Amino acid sequence: MCELFIGADPTLWQSRTRSLRIDGVATSIRIETHFWETLEEIGARDGLSLAQLITKLWHEAMDADHDLGNFTSFLRVCCARYHALIAMGEISSDLSRPIAASPARAILAREAARRAMSGITPAPLTRPAKIN
Repeated sequence: MCELFIGADPTLWQSRTRSLRIDGVATSIRIETHFWETLEEIGARDGLSLAQLITKLWHEAMDADHDLGNFTSFLRVCCARYHALIAMGEISSDLSRPIAASPARAILAREAARRAMSGITPAPLTRPAKIN
């Protein structure tokens, strides 16, 4: 089993840094090549450049009041979820089908039901108190 992972192209886990602007602010993101490739694929499915996708994810996560203290971790989890959703048949593996056309609420409800049936419950999220 491990040969499937050990024998993979080593460039997949090499980190690369890319610079982009989010709302006019220059930022750099350093993640592994595999994640950059996955993010490019996700964006391409909906006609977005890599920078557009990352900016969209940033804005939507902020609108949902997520704590993005470690945005690169969030991006890695997005990639892992993308592959898991394809593997479960929740989104199409056909790269010409936009992800935006997927029924997000129904997918999330089925995912929550699977978690409930398995007895796996995510740890409660805690946030530091806001200082005014």
